[in-house]
Amino acid sequence: MTEDNSQELYDRALSVMPGGVNSAVRAAIEPYPFFVRKGEGGHVIDADGNRYIDWVMGLGPLLLGHDLPEPVQASIQQKASEGPMYGTPTPVEVDLAEFVVRHVPSVEKIRFVNSGTEATVSAVRLARGYTGRNKVVVMQGGYHGAQESTLVEGDAENPRPSSAGIPQSFAEHTLPVPFNDEDAIREVFDEHGDDIAAVLTEPILGNYGIVYPEDGYHEFLREITDEHGSLLIFDEVITGFRVGGLGCAQSEFGVTPDLTTFGKIIGGGFPVGAIGGRAEIVEHFTPSGDVFQAGTFSGHPVTMAAGLETLQFAAANDVYDHVNGLGERLRSGLTDILADQAPSYTVTGTDSMFKVIFTREGPSGVQRTPEDASGDDREQGPDSLEEQCEAGCRQNATCPRYDYCPKNAADVKNAETERWRRIFWGRMKDQDVFLSQNQFECQFVSYGHTEEDVEKTLEAYKEAL
Repeated sequence: MTEDNSQELYDRALSVMPGGVNSAVRAAIEPYPFFVRKGEGGHVIDADGNRYIDWVMGLGPLLLGHDLPEPVQASIQQKASEGPMYGTPTPVEVDLAEFVVRHVPSVEKIRFVNSGTEATVSAVRLARGYTGRNKVVVMQGGYHGAQESTLVEGDAENPRPSSAGIPQSFAEHTLPVPFNDEDAIREVFDEHGDDIAAVLTEPILGNYGIVYPEDGYHEFLREITDEHGSLLIFDEVITGFRVGGLGCAQSEFGVTPDLTTFGKIIGGGFPVGAIGGRAEIVEHFTPSGDVFQAGTFSGHPVTMAAGLETLQFAAANDVYDHVNGLGERLRSGLTDILADQAPSYTVTGTDSMFKVIFTREGPSGVQRTPEDASGDDREQGPDSLEEQCEAGCRQNATCPRYDYCPKNAADVKNAETERWRRIFWGRMKDQDVFLSQNQFECQFVSYGHTEEDVEKTLEAYKEAL
């Protein structure tokens, strides 16, 4: 396998782009990323002609895979041929808005923007404007885009910016708490309840290894925000139209937030974001309200056409049955492989999302040592894995893994993240399988993937582990 062209391209990119990339995660691959020339179905082909099974899927937007079905492609091409954009409303943005309102429980009205980051920025501003309060509760390790209100680390007592360029005074309005920790939520509401505008959370942590909520956690968030007059915001940029089908993750969990942010799939692979929710709240956006929000490219006709046709195709065909079925097969197969080869590791994910977290402890509570990580002793730990979650961690209290499977971002961070990135990822790439660039990012199944892709990937995991 040659990578001469990718190496040359990266050398050129370093001269004209910071770190040689336009998004930081792309540089996580060492010593340099491979450059993709094209996609086909569930595969990508790089600049040197190497072909990989692609489980990254653009980090989530490509529900249908790289080969778009004819009606989706035709609609995109038609809109592009009619002119790039106009600075006026277009019929297709109304069509997409009506589709989302019909299918997503929380959405009565929606505002389209251009990225997931822009959606969460606008949602936080809207929550503050609507409630007249300043503080926002977020989950540690949750990702809500590159915005000042959520690039915050630490805890509720000592929040601090997680990036240079953000004033400490901004971070003081953000209250980070561990995911799945009801006591921590109660404490921040006891201390700051009168000034909490919203709780902002992903229904499933998707940028920190995939962490599933414990039973009743979202119901608790719904109750405590109602009790204190705060808003509940679900960030469904990743889970939207992937978990729970057209109803999104909120329909899967049976909890309706006040606001929902979208991105990725809702734009069919083109730049997009959206904020939807109760009409009385969303109406506070200008021009009908007093919370400023605007964007030259918002509701771009090509993006709106791509999103609408993608969702309509998914509704009319077996897309969710296909991707969820392959996801189930992947997670079940990985569960069997880990039970035999690496029982301390954890399979996570649901529907068409999956990941293996290199957790360090087995059900017996045996802590792995560095020597274990490279030797046969990896099979120590579990006394029994009977009755474990069969196809991805569900935080099931009867599962023998329950006491040590990841409950929050800190648990994932304490996993063998460097081993995953520096050793395992490369072993998978050598077998022509492209996984997300680090331990934390999701992996996704698309309509373009096949059972053969799944079987080849499972064999690669056996070899790489």
